[in-house]
Amino acid sequence: MKSRRAGPPDGGYGWVVVASAFCVTGLTGAVLKNYGHFFLDIQDHFGVLTSTASWVTSTTIVMFHVGAPAASALAAWLSQRVVIMVGGLLCTFGMLLASLDLSLPWLYFSMGILEGIGLSFSWVSAMSVVNHYFARWRPIAYAITSSGECVFAFIFSPFFQWLIEMYTWRGALLIIGGLQLNLCVCGALMRPLDSTESTDGLETDADSFKPKKRAIFQLSLLRKPELLLYILFAIFAAVGFYVPTLFLVPFANSLGIDKYWPALILSVLAIADLAGRLFSGWLANMRFFRNLQQLTFVASLLGVVLLLLPISQKYWVIMILASLYGFLFGCVVAVHVTCIVDIVTLEGFDSGLGLFMMFRSIGGFIGPPAGGWLVDHTDDYSSAFYLAGCCLISSAVFVLLVDRLVQRSKAVGEEVNKPEEPETAKV
Repeated sequence: MKSRRAGPPDGGYGWVVVASAFCVTGLTGAVLKNYGHFFLDIQDHFGVLTSTASWVTSTTIVMFHVGAPAASALAAWLSQRVVIMVGGLLCTFGMLLASLDLSLPWLYFSMGILEGIGLSFSWVSAMSVVNHYFARWRPIAYAITSSGECVFAFIFSPFFQWLIEMYTWRGALLIIGGLQLNLCVCGALMRPLDSTESTDGLETDADSFKPKKRAIFQLSLLRKPELLLYILFAIFAAVGFYVPTLFLVPFANSLGIDKYWPALILSVLAIADLAGRLFSGWLANMRFFRNLQQLTFVASLLGVVLLLLPISQKYWVIMILASLYGFLFGCVVAVHVTCIVDIVTLEGFDSGLGLFMMFRSIGGFIGPPAGGWLVDHTDDYSSAFYLAGCCLISSAVFVLLVDRLVQRSKAVGEEVNKPEEPETAKV
């Protein structure tokens, strides 16, 4: 047997973990991304305003983020495997209850709270496993993992539309809940790092890759100004992330475009999103730029595209801008989580991700209702896109400040650790 090597395996069974996490992101993020298909049906069924109906999505987004610290703590106490499987059961149960169609508040509870917590438990734990299995190849491993959301979103967009037409929106929710039960299978494949393969493919002792003992949740990370600024980025960026996907289909419908064409826009957006994630992951792995530099640039461009998207009312222009939005969105998503490691190190990653997700819920909670309120008062879906674009451009400013602070901290650390030169003997 070759000599042991402490640290992440950077391969081996890690690629099975990546494949499993790929499916997890698809069965969580892609489902949430396609909530827009149910928006008009729910609004018409209950006869409520746009802002009122948007609270279903908003509640799901909030619970998806608020559940992150609990997911991180439970994963440290139990294991990521168990938490992913619990998340799958919660998702299935939530969609099952939502399909009963008892009332709109019932949807807030089932499709919002239960589904949101289930998504959070599965998604956060899957991200945690992947980041602990890789070091050198972490950016590309995360990019592949997160691209599952794009691949599944491309499939789910026309599939959900077909389900709604065949079985109504209630029957569609029931079938989607059944699909999400496969999260339990994905969780079963997540082998903890207590005993894993080394880079030479041979089994090593349990202590080789066992993570150091740490507190279940490190609230002390909030003392770091870099993380606080990054949390502000998360809040503003969350508005830009969730408003467009919620209102893109209704916006296209308001222009008189046939109902299947908006679904095609979401599918094309998903393909562009996939390309963006893989490209951004590759670029980050090549180390041409710092991760935070790359994030600042693509977040700024993403905001500009959202400001331009509603200007033209021609279908082909909307398709081009939506594709560009999808590509840049993928570029942002591919690096915004791995940047947490640059800020709090791998040891603090789980807690840092939990805090990042929890505070990002503020933007996810405010964004859709704020966009819906603007639509109700202006009678124009364009206002929601303007809100998202301005928030994303603002978020890039915070990332720029974080990068400056991280570089300054590294420079100070290098200066402190610099060995002192021996004094030359006087002649």
